[in-house]
Amino acid sequence: MTRFSWIWSLVRKIPAQADLCAPLIAKVLNALEQHNWNSEDQFAIRMALEEAIMNAIKHGNDCDPSKTVGIEIGFNDDRFEAVVTDSGGGFDPEQIPDPTADENLGKTSGRGVMLMKEFVDSLEFNECGNKVTLTKTKSNF
Repeated sequence: MTRFSWIWSLVRKIPAQADLCAPLIAKVLNALEQHNWNSEDQFAIRMALEEAIMNAIKHGNDCDPSKTVGIEIGFNDDRFEAVVTDSGGGFDPEQIPDPTADENLGKTSGRGVMLMKEFVDSLEFNECGNKVTLTKTKSNF
């Protein structure tokens, strides 16, 4: 994770269990609110962070609670950053089918990366695809 002067940060390793995602995100959102991040930015961060963590739990770790998801989050007055790492073998984000293509509209998966890209300013994967970094700049409204 990029080292900035964070006013709030969190580092956790959680078992790959879906029910552990919501309480962690609630803690992040509470901290953002306490530090005057607006509701639109909070919503965007919640959506992207939830997708990243749930993808790590479901796709990276196959919902195996013996595997962990690493989560590093930090923010200051104008920048939010989160790094989510799973124990899986990774994937190639360039190989994800376009979820807006006609042949993919009826599929129930494949929209997570697209959603993350829409809600944050920067979305980066490591070379093997088992670590994602989300970055969002605070809005000025």
